[in-house]
This record gives sequence, C-alpha cells and structure tokens, in this order.
Amino acid sequence: MNIPGSGLAKGLAVTLRTFTRRAETVPYPDAQPELAPRTRGVIGLFEENCTVCMLCARECPDWCIYIDSHKETVPPAAPGGRERSRNVLDRFAIDFALCMYCGICIEVCPFDALFWSPEFEYAETDIRELTHERDRLREWMWTVPEPPALDPGAEEPKEVAAARKTAEKLAKEKEAKEDGS
Repeated sequence: MNIPGSGLAKGLAVTLRTFTRRAETVPYPDAQPELAPRTRGVIGLFEENCTVCMLCARECPDWCIYIDSHKETVPPAAPGGRERSRNVLDRFAIDFALCMYCGICIEVCPFDALFWSPEFEYAETDIRELTHERDRLREWMWTVPEPPALDPGAEEPKEVAAARKTAEKLAKEKEAKEDGS
C-alpha cells in the first residue's frame, strides 16, 4: 500500500544523508589530482624511434595523425657497398580535437615511437590549436612513466630466450675454436 508522500520523504532522506557527508572533490588547480600510474592523458612521440612506416596514420580510425616525410640517400657503410635510402620525418602531428584516445596508434607502432603520457593539461582557447606538431609531442615524451617492472616469477619472453640461446651457442663455438687452435 502506498502512503501519500512516501516518495518525497525517501528523497528528502537521501538528500539529508548526502548533505551531511564531506565533499569528495579536489580543489583543482590548487591541488593536483591523484592519477593512476598508467593514466591515458596525451600521446608522446619518441622521434628517434619513428621510421615513418605510417602504420599509426593508416590504422587511426579518426585519421587525426598527419605525417610527412622525404627519402634521403645514405652513403654505403663499407667500401664497395651500395647506397641505401631511408625515410626522414618532416612532420608528425596529431589533431587532438579529432582524436578519440583509443590507443590504436600506440599499439600498432612496431618501433615504440608512441607512448601514453599522463599529461592532461593541454587545453587551448582555439580548437585549431589542438593540432600538436612533433616538437610538442616530443616534450610530452619526457613525462611518460617507466613501464612497470616485470614479474620476477614470469617466464622469460621467447624472443629473449631465443637470443640468449643463440649467444650461448656462439660463445661455445668460439671457445671450442680457441681450444682447438
């Protein structure tokens, strides 16, 4: 059976309980918020690792990554070798007005050139200024936290194990040659 006004009384009781609790808000910007260790803030670029493979730009669902490059001829490393060409990065920009922070670009980068930075204070007064060029993206790279430590009880990665076995095999062969000569 419904008593008239019981809904109003329940609502007022909830309001009074909430009203007596202490506020959970942080007075930002006077006090910085406590962020999780691997917070997704903005994307940082480690330019030295970028080979201009364009995977990040191709896989981006929003097409918000702009990359320009040119080919440069590299002289041979040894006499008698041939010249090689390599891509040189001219422009790397991300339009954060379009970016949906999905992280696909970071996941598909085979050379670890893109990382999540916990920086979140990059607001602009004009939306056209949210396209950040490589200089600004490089600045955020230095705010990227160290990756978490590996679990000491975990198995050794198969790539590391294979490389270690090969190195040990080569060392044994070298040792055997030295003993035999």
